[in-house]
Amino acid sequence: MFGYVLPPLELLPEEEQRRFRSMYCGLCRCLGQRCGQGARMILNYDFTYLAILLSGGGAGEEREGRCLPHPVKARPYLAPTPAMELAADESVILAYWQLKDGIADSRGPKRGKYRLAASALRGGYERAAAARPGFDAAVRQRLGELSALEAERCPSLDAPADAFAQLLSAAAEEAGEERERRVLRQLLYHLGRWVYLIDAADDLQEDFAGGGYNPLICRYGLTEGKLSEEQQQDFARTLDHSIHMMATAFELGDFGCWTEILEKTLYHGLFQVGQAVLDGTFHQRETRKKDQETV
Repeated sequence: MFGYVLPPLELLPEEEQRRFRSMYCGLCRCLGQRCGQGARMILNYDFTYLAILLSGGGAGEEREGRCLPHPVKARPYLAPTPAMELAADESVILAYWQLKDGIADSRGPKRGKYRLAASALRGGYERAAAARPGFDAAVRQRLGELSALEAERCPSLDAPADAFAQLLSAAAEEAGEERERRVLRQLLYHLGRWVYLIDAADDLQEDFAGGGYNPLICRYGLTEGKLSEEQQQDFARTLDHSIHMMATAFELGDFGCWTEILEKTLYHGLFQVGQAVLDGTFHQRETRKKDQETV
């Protein structure tokens, strides 16, 4: 994943902030236990949300403990559950194949960085893929489709976004009962679509300058590395449609103790991130947040 699904902590009461941080820390520990310490490097908010969505509305026992990043003060974390283990395995599979895709698409020092990270993650990936072969196969299939669309410089927004959306939707296949899976498939599908498109918008100037594929360049026939105001409004409507579809699926599900966190993220956080990416302030905003980060 790409780091765009962020908790609007300023809108959450302290209890909900603590619960989110406990899942974040619990997933970090679970990644290390299941896939090796190198797997902890992939931890981000996006994968934390995957763990929340797959949790069935519950949470493991809250514990406290020290770790290498926080050796002095014990911090709360959620004990592993089968749902968290599923999220950990799927997160490693997603991260590994994204790194492999980055190797194929990059050159120079950036390619070397991807190679190093993929090498560090390989052992964890092999364990995760052995535990979740169906999901691993789905990710490889969809990334292959996505690579083919990018190679032909597909002018559609929907076709490549659909390939990535289908990839993320497959993460629901081992979760809960069928009714729960139907809700999660829809929610994850439109989340994947939104993430793919917002990443394209975030990378637009870099891709334009480097001649790389970007669906926005092809869709709008851009001759500069930016969208016009009219094009930006049209694209914003596309992003908002995905959020509205996520919200529709969310309203059909039961997310238990995670309801408020998900509600604030879907109805506020994603819109905030989308606007920040489109007006070019996203990375400055995230740098400021990291300076104050307590997770």
